[in-house]
Amino acid sequence: MTEYKKYGEDIAARLMDFAVHIIKLFNELPDTIVGRHIGGQLLRAGTSAGANYEEARGAQSRSDFIHKMSIVLKELKESRFWLKLIMRSKLVKENRLKDLLLECEALCGIIAKSILTARKSK
Repeated sequence: MTEYKKYGEDIAARLMDFAVHIIKLFNELPDTIVGRHIGGQLLRAGTSAGANYEEARGAQSRSDFIHKMSIVLKELKESRFWLKLIMRSKLVKENRLKDLLLECEALCGIIAKSILTARKSK
């Protein structure tokens, strides 16, 4: 296995784990209008990042890869917003969100760096 494939599969696994944690968090949110709204938004963004990453791995060109990775980054940033809103509004205990928020930040950094690297290689 090439280093790229190994690296790509590591990120894919992290995005899958992130999605699983988002699903679990969604199930812990209060069953209120606010909880359902915020939960639905987070669920869509947090689970689509990994699916879009898989699409990027199968990109047909460098520009297609950059475009798809930009969507991954957009979804992660949206997830970060919803996680911070959940934390600030105290919909769940803050300690429940800290690790998930840190992973989201780390994934944003990794994806952003991948986009920059791909752009420089053009």
